[in-house]
Amino acid sequence: MAYASLYKWSLEDPNGFWMKAAEQIDWMSPPSKALFDEKEPFYEWFSDGMVNTCWNAVDRHVEAGRGKQIAIMHESPITHSSKGITYAELQQRVASLAGALRAKGVEKGDRVIIYMPMIPEALEAMLACARLGAIHSVVFGGFAAHELAVRIDDCKPKAIIAASCGLEPSRVVHYKPLLDQAIEEATHKPDFCVIFQREQEVAKLIDGRDVAWHTFQYGVEPAECVPVEGNHPAYILYTSGTTGQPKGVVRATGGHLVALNWTMKAIYDIDAGDVFWAASDVGWVVGHSYICYGPLIAGATTIVYEGKPVGTPDAGAFWRVMQNHKVKTFFTAPTALRAIKREDPQGELIKDYNLRNLKVLFLAGERADPDTIVWAQKNVGVPVIDHWWQTESGWAIAANPMGIQPLPVKVGSPSVPMPGYDVRVLDEGGHQLPPGQLGAIAIKLPLPPGTLPGLWNAQDRFVKSYLTHFPGYYETGDAGYLDEDGYVYIMARTDDVINVAGHRLSTGAMEEVLSSHNDVAECAVIGVSDELKGQAPLGFLCLNKGSNRSPEDVVKECIKLVREQIGPVADFKRACVVDRLPKTRSGKILRGTMVKIADGQEFKMPATIDDPMILDEIREALRTVGYPRA
Repeated sequence: MAYASLYKWSLEDPNGFWMKAAEQIDWMSPPSKALFDEKEPFYEWFSDGMVNTCWNAVDRHVEAGRGKQIAIMHESPITHSSKGITYAELQQRVASLAGALRAKGVEKGDRVIIYMPMIPEALEAMLACARLGAIHSVVFGGFAAHELAVRIDDCKPKAIIAASCGLEPSRVVHYKPLLDQAIEEATHKPDFCVIFQREQEVAKLIDGRDVAWHTFQYGVEPAECVPVEGNHPAYILYTSGTTGQPKGVVRATGGHLVALNWTMKAIYDIDAGDVFWAASDVGWVVGHSYICYGPLIAGATTIVYEGKPVGTPDAGAFWRVMQNHKVKTFFTAPTALRAIKREDPQGELIKDYNLRNLKVLFLAGERADPDTIVWAQKNVGVPVIDHWWQTESGWAIAANPMGIQPLPVKVGSPSVPMPGYDVRVLDEGGHQLPPGQLGAIAIKLPLPPGTLPGLWNAQDRFVKSYLTHFPGYYETGDAGYLDEDGYVYIMARTDDVINVAGHRLSTGAMEEVLSSHNDVAECAVIGVSDELKGQAPLGFLCLNKGSNRSPEDVVKECIKLVREQIGPVADFKRACVVDRLPKTRSGKILRGTMVKIADGQEFKMPATIDDPMILDEIREALRTVGYPRA
């Protein structure tokens, strides 16, 4: 069936569409229907079915005779190791870990925090929780102790599973002292902690509380898969809240299984036995959906990569992994490609590798600027597909369905809404805007399966954050437009649309122009306070490695480019050259923090910042262009 018919079916008959998709999942007892809308706006999917995620991700593939296939391929350029785990081995390892957790009292509905680096054991911990019906909450490994303490107090875990350390190219990140500090700070105390000791650093265990990963599994009875209801929470994933209090996004088991399984073929064109690689981290939603669950539910091989796009050892790292493991579909963040492009502007390193198995490259995590997409299309030689989604949605809101019907790529657009997502563009009053007009992007309720049914112990906050501004809709917080063909364009977060003398302008459109300059590797535009016009745009430019142009010349040319392509209305008159931009660990640029520095306002250090030192560099650069104004 073509995309247009599938999409229409999903909106007109959600029950029929998703019940059909649910046939691809092993249910212990099937649901009576797909959509449960009795408690709207709190919609549920497959609530009365009984199912187990771990069974669908591991055991059923072993039963189907594919136990010898590699399930997880671990690749660490930092420890110089490469290791494969088959589905049969994964089943045995997960059942053993789950049995050990059960022996220490973890059961269905208990919460378990996982605080680990990019190693297979992180996925095994997630799957062991799923096997027991325990609700896991993965916290990015190496996250600050205070942030971990806040999450401990919010979800009140019975146990915490952690590693002794994480590894960065130039240093060892000591997880255990951070964990000890977090537990000391938290009001809630876990019953016990499981520590996976890595050879790079053996942590000191606390008697009576900490147990070693291997020791505590010794002699235990392996655990079977525990059936849970379709609406039972599979996990809680915290996303930064504007108030500083993180929001615990909940994912319900049934919808999560059905939606992810559907996406693996429909969007990513992955069948059982194919190799899929999402270069992300288990601490983020991409790691949950497409490093752990999605590929394994589909019976594919997933790659767990402990390294960087550049520097481990060079900008050819990604291509080497793809060549060595015959990756069919690759998924990364635009920021990773920009880092590679900055180091290797002509794509010379790509030529050293054989990428004949690679069929498609997907981008998500933030807006993919056209320049980066064109660079990848030219140098990698496969379709480059931008797609758009959020922690809250759990899978793509808009994408190009490569496994159903590859649609024409429009550079700058993540293509079209996926089944179940009724995407609209609204003005401030909630009225629908015509094609081509910039507005708030909202999704008509109900959201499809696999999306958030609410926030952990905070349904009032869920309604206030997402459902109040536009009644009957989920507010995405993104601004953009739909074109005449129904393609979605995401231009900025709603907060990043700036108002210059009454004109609503998208910072994304200006960034698009700046990144087209030959010497610019990466850029960001923010709106700073302006007495006369309300707000004025200010650009930050990172130059390509090997660029020998003077920063002043590049800035002048960039200002001229924006004037020519967007017009004088943009009032783009200031930009500064910086070495790097402040980002979260998942690669999102911290524009809001940059605005506060430029406007001379107080701000809280973002918990997810990759390197706090960058903010001092931004302060220095802003001084050169007269900010903050006294």
